[in-house]
Amino acid sequence: MRTPTTTPAQAAGMIRRDQELLLSRVAGKTEDQLRTPYDVHDGPLGHFCDSLHDLVAHVLMWDEINLAVLQEARAGRLHWSLDPRWETAEIGSALNRGGVEAGRRIPPELVLHRFRSVGDALVAEITQYDEAAWADPSTGAGFNGGIGALAEYVSSTPDGMLFAHAARHLQPVSA
Repeated sequence: MRTPTTTPAQAAGMIRRDQELLLSRVAGKTEDQLRTPYDVHDGPLGHFCDSLHDLVAHVLMWDEINLAVLQEARAGRLHWSLDPRWETAEIGSALNRGGVEAGRRIPPELVLHRFRSVGDALVAEITQYDEAAWADPSTGAGFNGGIGALAEYVSSTPDGMLFAHAARHLQPVSA
């Protein structure tokens, strides 16, 4: 059985720091600057972000999915994204591309508004749990562990960075 390695407060703090890291990179930039090519570290699933705007849309999409996973678990249901058919590198890449392409159609100020709103909701979803409920296997909607283990699972990058999605892509790009 999986057990969480964080408390709800630690998880929420890590998420908030990751969001703030990305927001600090986009702060004060114009729409043209946000859509300008930017070196984003691609990570294990390949190329899909060409700009900071793309990166915000990408992280936002996964925050929305992760929020829905946790809300579904609270209702006693497993989210669609946990079905093994969705948990392949090929499908993950397709979701990444689709999320970024959809985000490109939305003005940056609205993508950022949505990013902040979803981020606040994700933190609120996590902080409603006390440490006992966070680790209680009955809170995971059948996931191998409680809501905390589920939150850590869905909020880890494929190469294992926990609650640090934006940071993963903002790592220095090697020459």
